Amino acid sequence: MLVRRAVAELVGTAFLVAAVVGSGIAATRLSPDDAGLQLLENSLVTGAALVALILALHPVSAAFNPVVTLVERVLGLLTTRDALVLVLAQLVGGAVGTIVANLMFDLDAVTLSTHARTGGGLWLGEVVATLGLVLVIFGTLRSGRPETVAYAVGGYITAAYWFTSSTSFANPAVTVARTLSDTFTGIAPSSAPLFVLMQLVGGALALGLVLCLHPDVRETQP
Repeated sequence: MLVRRAVAELVGTAFLVAAVVGSGIAATRLSPDDAGLQLLENSLVTGAALVALILALHPVSAAFNPVVTLVERVLGLLTTRDALVLVLAQLVGGAVGTIVANLMFDLDAVTLSTHARTGGGLWLGEVVATLGLVLVIFGTLRSGRPETVAYAVGGYITAAYWFTSSTSFANPAVTVARTLSDTFTGIAPSSAPLFVLMQLVGGALALGLVLCLHPDVRETQP
């Protein structure tokens, strides 16, 4: 069972990152002079991909995000060993997704990003983005509506691209993966650690809200 879940997390995260990075590259080529249109294209593709991937893989495992997996561990839905294996699968999957996206668009397999993303506003944006994502996922699951989680997550991420200053990375595996592509969606390796830290802060705050709003509920895993 753990092997199946790890494969699902690796494949799902790989496709998610390929959608993020690939659509970013395509957007800059199709709409080279309109940053707003590029972001719109990138956000719509990412949201749609998330809906499809969660629907396809949710029966096995569909977190695609180390923060979500860590929250599952705190809630007692996973053992420590299982959580570590799934996080590793997500990190590997994210790297694979970036490499595949780069290669699909005839770029080098790995090009470290030079896109610095720093500043208090962006860091706060990552706290807000991750808090909202975790709240949407576990609020939906713990309210007894697991069949709607794919649409809730896809819709939230599409919106969060626009209402957060950071364009809602909200995912350590995706953040690390995006350091490997010097394209529209890339993030410089030097900027990634604080993004990841803020994502963990957002996840911790969301966990507190989830326990406050939906206490004593045992939900299925995302």
